[in-house]
Amino acid sequence: MSKYEPFWKYIKDNQKAKYQIPYEEIRNILGFDIDHSFLKYKKELLEYGYEVVKISIKEKYVLIQKIESGI
Repeated sequence: MSKYEPFWKYIKDNQKAKYQIPYEEIRNILGFDIDHSFLKYKKELLEYGYEVVKISIKEKYVLIQKIESGI
């Protein structure tokens, strides 16, 4: 189990088309701050039907979007 799995499940369970989530909210969900390893683990989100579109270090948020199926 990935250390980010609770965050991925939160995204999937809420079923929004797009999320702009502040770092603070992510910390509240996970119980820890995201770190550099987030760049490695973000590909796991694809399994949940979402992708990380942007990580803003300056404004401290992550932009996540539902993947549109081409079918």
